This record gives sequence, structure tokens and C-alpha cells, in this order.
Amino acid sequence: MLGIGEPLLAALIMAQFFQIHPANPQPRLIRQAAAILRAGGVIAYPTDSSYALGCHIGDAAAARRIRQIRGVDEGHHLTLVLRDLSDIGHFAKLDNWQFRIVRQGTPGRYTFLLPATREVPRRLQHPKRSTVGVRVPDHAVVQALLAELGEPILSSTLMLPGGTEPLNDAETIRDALGPVLDLIIDAGACTAAPTTVVDLAVEPPVIVRLGAGEPARLGVSGARDDFSADTAFR
Repeated sequence: MLGIGEPLLAALIMAQFFQIHPANPQPRLIRQAAAILRAGGVIAYPTDSSYALGCHIGDAAAARRIRQIRGVDEGHHLTLVLRDLSDIGHFAKLDNWQFRIVRQGTPGRYTFLLPATREVPRRLQHPKRSTVGVRVPDHAVVQALLAELGEPILSSTLMLPGGTEPLNDAETIRDALGPVLDLIIDAGACTAAPTTVVDLAVEPPVIVRLGAGEPARLGVSGARDDFSADTAFR
């Protein structure tokens, strides 16, 4: 069984399972999901790429649980999932050239690596590069959850240790992780691909991971095969 940093009653309780409409999310269920996040819960939720694991941005224990579920260490970038383009500037530093690229991919299936601002706790930054991953999904459930929460969701692609593809079906997630999550949101199957990760902390920018987002939309080309600093996004 997968371990969790702050166990839920010795893993005897299965995660709650909310079926939420993908285009018109039920407000009552969104409020309940936000309350679970605020209370320190770890959730599985759908995005415009794959399903993701998420927790409250300020909860260090919940973040540790995500890393344990994923089987990754502190060098693994977690992503700040944000409501819109204007939120990115609170957490990441953008010059004009970076802003133009981010604007092309927001909202969308992209994660951008950028220098972190002082708003970002050190524990959420890459330990060597002081960068942070940011993303604005194009998904009604995520947007409703962010609006209710009023702050970012700290997230990671829902990929099991040793896996090569993210999970994209809520029932499969319940079978695999039901005892170690607090909530699974079922809004239908997602794309079985992670986001495209673009490193904008270097110039020229490079594609760290090619995923669901088309690089051509951003006007960015060039993948880096030897970029060990961000093997977090494997």
C-alpha cells in the first residue's frame, strides 16, 4: 500500500467520490471540495490534460503526501494551478518576452517554469534554480474550484510511481488510490497526456516535456534532452 504522510484513520476510509458535471459544476459539490482542500485534504481532480493531485498551497503536510503518493523527492517541481493570467504575476517573475509566450498558452495545456517571486515559499521552489511551475487550465471544474477557494491549488500530474502515463479515469484512480486520498472528483475521462512543460527561466526557452499542448501555439521550439534540473517533469 502507498504510504501517506498524515494517514486518514489508518487508511480505513476510502476517498469521497464526487460526480461533478464537466461543463456546469454543481456549486454545492464545489464548495465541499474547496472545504476539503482547506482542511488539509489531498484530492484527485480533472484538468484539460490528465487528472492531477492537488492540495492547499499553504499545507506542507499535504504537499508531502502528494510527493509520497507520486514517489518523488523535494527536487520535484510541484505546480501552482491558477485561475487566470493575472494571477501568474503574483507568483512568477515575467519579462515582456516571457509574458508574450505565457499569454499564448493561457488558459491551456501548458506548465511554465519561471523565476519565483517572494510570494512563493522556498519549499515550493526548485531547490537549485528558485523556479516555480505555473499553469492555468481550461477546464470548468478547475476554474470553479479555484474561484471558490480564492487561491492556487498546489498540484502534480497524477502518475503512479514507475508509471509512464498519467491516470485519466476517476474509477481507475479510486481503485488505485482510494484509501490514500481524501476526495476524487469524477468529471469524466481526461486526455491521457500531461501538460507540455516550457522552461522560461532560460533564454531561449526550451521544451522540458512534450505533452498535450502544442509548442507551435507558443512559437517555441527545441526540446532539451539533457536537462537534469527538471527531471521532476517525467
